Amino acid sequence: MARARVQFICQNCGTVHARWAGKCDGCGAWNTLVEEGTSSGIGSGPQAASPKARKGRAVALTTLSGDIEDAPRITTGIGELDRVTGGGFVRGSALLVGGDPGIGKSTLLTQAAAALAARGHRIVYVSGEEAVAQIRLRAQRLDVAQQPVELAAETNVEDILATIEDGKRPDLVILDSIQTLWTDMADSAPGTVTQVRASAQAMIRYAKSTGAAVVLVGHVTKEGQIAGPRVVEHMVDGVLYFEGEGGHHYRILRTVKNRFGPTDEIGVFEMGDKGLREVSNPSELFLGERSAAAPGAAVFAGMEGTRPVLVEIQALVAPSPLGTPRRAVVGWDSARLSMVLAVLEAHCGVRFATHDVYLNVAGGYRISEPAADLAVAAALVSSLTGLALPADCVYFGEISLSGAVRPVAHAASRLKEAEKLGFAQAVMPPGSEDGSGAIASRSARPEALAELVARIAGSKAE
Repeated sequence: MARARVQFICQNCGTVHARWAGKCDGCGAWNTLVEEGTSSGIGSGPQAASPKARKGRAVALTTLSGDIEDAPRITTGIGELDRVTGGGFVRGSALLVGGDPGIGKSTLLTQAAAALAARGHRIVYVSGEEAVAQIRLRAQRLDVAQQPVELAAETNVEDILATIEDGKRPDLVILDSIQTLWTDMADSAPGTVTQVRASAQAMIRYAKSTGAAVVLVGHVTKEGQIAGPRVVEHMVDGVLYFEGEGGHHYRILRTVKNRFGPTDEIGVFEMGDKGLREVSNPSELFLGERSAAAPGAAVFAGMEGTRPVLVEIQALVAPSPLGTPRRAVVGWDSARLSMVLAVLEAHCGVRFATHDVYLNVAGGYRISEPAADLAVAAALVSSLTGLALPADCVYFGEISLSGAVRPVAHAASRLKEAEKLGFAQAVMPPGSEDGSGAIASRSARPEALAELVARIAGSKAE
């Protein structure tokens, strides 16, 4: 009898190795290779081992042009959740939701399940980490216990499929979480790469064949990435991250992949004793505790997908007693802060070599777009000189290494949001599209960063 071949799979990235090694060749992680037999997993078994392959059948080829049908969606009525998903859950799609432990993933999905059940949809909530009694306690705290959501506590994929296929087809199936599921197709332990991949593929196959929407909850690693093989993120139709800081009461649901809608959308929620409450105007939340007279604070007009968001950027520049000054950043890219400091020193004559620099985005918000360069530079110069920036002014623009201010997209939307919140002037790049209203006529358009520094320093003389 032929001996079963053994392979070693990285539990971090899923790379297959012929022999064990201390370091994975794919991702560089240490001590992540686990021995797994080739007789387990997808595409294996007696048929896979047979040298005789089934003859393929020809499929029909078509053209790019043709009739287009909008994806059928299930709207929850929770505006922020529907915005992030692109208008609601798409029938027959699979969605992966990740987030830190205790951030509110189960709370959000319980509220979404109750909202859909109240609209007459059949919702099945399967938990592999909590008992049914625990889910009922959460539902009572959220005041949704009276909604007809069907619950189950099960981890075997075959049992789950047999349960949900009995009776009317469910409109939405929620699995919390994918790391706890296991299938008879794989021999490895639950949570391993093979089990996660096989379980996810079985549930995605069910969603595509029946038209039911499936939501998978995924654990995250200490680096903030969804745990398990990255192939699961490629298999699903959408990936959402639920973010938030432990010291803040708000949560952000962020889209990083969506085959049926735009990416980089965000939904803002506020955590309370009755669950998550959607925040329709997040700019007011991030600017709620703003001190207008304090130096080192600049309001940045940013964009998250199609939504403009105003957030305060705080900078503190203090003399350093150390030979190597500190550079601490919260909510922004530290490498980009180093670039802005270098441009200020090289092209504007502003010296930070003997000062500690601390940068913080208020409210625990995280900024990823380069349009925040101008607001960061304004906050740094304001803190260094001790001069407060105008309270009714917003800043946005990208800074190049030559010191020039480069235009950014969606300038009109940024100005419209700022004017709606009472801001009267803006500092923005030249050449940006003109917005409507008085704020566009009162905006300053510096061509170089040195002009902004001179503008801030000139306010002292006035």
